[in-house]
Amino acid sequence: MTSHFNAERLQEDFEQEVPVLDALIDLIDELRKHDDGNASKRLDELLDMIEANPKLRAKFSQEFHSWLIDLNLYPALVSLGIFSRRGLFSEFMTRLYDKVNPPPVDRESSRGVLTLLFHRQSDKKWLATITPEQWLRLYQTLVDHTAADTLQTAINHFRQQCLYALEMLAIWVAAEELEPGLMRIDRRLVNIDSAFIGLQREVRLFTQTEFDRIQDPDIPSYDPEHIWVMLDQCHEQVARLRRKGAGAAGSSVSVAHLLERLEQTLGRIEELLSILITEETQEVERKSMALWKTLMISAIDKNSLYALMRNSIGMLSRSITQNKSDHGEHYISRDKSSFYALFRSAAGAGFIIALMGLLKISIVDMGFSPFKETVLVSLNYGLGFVLVHLLHFTIATKQPAMTAASFAGEVEQGENGRAAHRKLASLLIDVNRSQWAAVWGNVSTAIILAAIIAMGAAWVTGRPLLNPANVSYQLHAINPFEGLALFYAAIAGVWLFCSGIIAGYFDNRADYLEMELRLQQHPLLQWLKEDHRNNFAKYMHENSGAIAGNFFFGVLLGTTGYIGYLLNLPLDIRHVAFSSANLGYSAFSAPIGILDFLIYLIFVLMIGFVNLWVSFSLALLVALRSRGTQISRFSILLSSIWEQIKENPVRVFFPVTTMQEALKEESEDKH
Repeated sequence: MTSHFNAERLQEDFEQEVPVLDALIDLIDELRKHDDGNASKRLDELLDMIEANPKLRAKFSQEFHSWLIDLNLYPALVSLGIFSRRGLFSEFMTRLYDKVNPPPVDRESSRGVLTLLFHRQSDKKWLATITPEQWLRLYQTLVDHTAADTLQTAINHFRQQCLYALEMLAIWVAAEELEPGLMRIDRRLVNIDSAFIGLQREVRLFTQTEFDRIQDPDIPSYDPEHIWVMLDQCHEQVARLRRKGAGAAGSSVSVAHLLERLEQTLGRIEELLSILITEETQEVERKSMALWKTLMISAIDKNSLYALMRNSIGMLSRSITQNKSDHGEHYISRDKSSFYALFRSAAGAGFIIALMGLLKISIVDMGFSPFKETVLVSLNYGLGFVLVHLLHFTIATKQPAMTAASFAGEVEQGENGRAAHRKLASLLIDVNRSQWAAVWGNVSTAIILAAIIAMGAAWVTGRPLLNPANVSYQLHAINPFEGLALFYAAIAGVWLFCSGIIAGYFDNRADYLEMELRLQQHPLLQWLKEDHRNNFAKYMHENSGAIAGNFFFGVLLGTTGYIGYLLNLPLDIRHVAFSSANLGYSAFSAPIGILDFLIYLIFVLMIGFVNLWVSFSLALLVALRSRGTQISRFSILLSSIWEQIKENPVRVFFPVTTMQEALKEESEDKH
């Protein structure tokens, strides 16, 4: 049933001389009315009611503008929609406390008024249904029945408040130039003639002239053209800082927060300047109404923790995924030489993983308490993975977080047209092939070394390496039809994704802290020769993320079972490389037959498939969001993938060129 506007309630407010703000609160409540989506229709009914009652319209118009003259407009113009100077953590805690214990509302401040009027997250929905034309019609209805002197005073008050806000915002921008976090990213900010300071100078001249013109309209206006030039240069400076922060310079949450604040401040300066330099009355009203609608939405989000975190962490997450993207190119094989190099690197890791798997089995068999066992297993995993990295070997499942960022970078460059989707499809096939090359490298050598160790132990001791109960447990653990092997593989995939984020974070932090320079000048390292010290500093700078990611990945794997033990939940992990090593130890500790062995090998590959694609999907999702992009035409991408698979199915697992590509290359060589 349609809900109609309650005109009688507002008529009573006006006739009983209720304060204007209270009448506005009742008006908004009527428009909001159960959030039923009919706010636009009810506003039309309000306008019809006001226009049909000239006496009421004149009274409300005069009182509204008189109230507006006494209202302090400046606070909303400089604060709503712009991050505070306090920083992310302080802002987060302030918003959290304000949710628990809301601050008193200043009814004489525009910020307090908007907070009173728009205080529900659902207000965004009904505000979106009201058109700018309806707001302008409402305001025009009030303007047409206001005394000329009152209206002019209200207009002058609005302009003065906008000028105050404009000048203060420009001062804020100039002050941010000396922020150490920004100066670290771009040392050219120490230049006294920077765009930030230049903008403040121009705005100061403009506002001083406009203040004088309010008193004496005959004074020539100040040409704002150079202000727009400085604004463009400021935007370019912020964009440069973002790029450097998301690249080699590294970033932090506080710097991301500061750059977001700068961008918001420049945007508000542009909105205010556009209003102040516009001469046509209707255009001024339209732009002013657009600004106030922005402030309405900002008032709704004023205490939103989600909005704060989403906007502040965007650049930091981009910086992290950018670091992973730079490393990810090394994990994508596009030709036979890189394919075999990746296989050899993974094969080397397989030998170490086989030894780690045996050590883990031994630790479990020693009968330690759950906590001690967890610590030892975590160290076994973590230090083992670090050793793999130090020896320049490759663990297959460490690739997805890196390669996903590279894929996201290609998506960001554009996916318009079938050619672009074909390029993305080709990259996705390259990623899949590279990951499986590493999987086969890990699996083959892990099984071979495990088999050699099992047979050697049986030959030396005269008994199997694993007893029948242990063999049964290990084979049961990798069977997806007898347990939760694939679910546990998905958990491992999540930890793989998390380890990629951790690696990206530490890579970004190394850039941000300029670790290489710090280590080169560290007093405790001065005993090393300069070349050795520089090499060590460079290595730690470039590899601190990978070392931290590998170690924490091992800790995450090792502690999962203990967390399940504490919570009484069925939690565990299955990792393709360790599962293959366990299969090798089990198969050669008790004869299981060649057919059963092949079936269990398929189970291991199924675990690897889940490891890889859970990790890749999560990493790709984060990388796409951090770059503000998405795969808009997923069906076309899938179609392109299928077309390329049909052209040459072998290419999915082995780097071969199709006949068409070979002919095309031959034709290009001839020309």
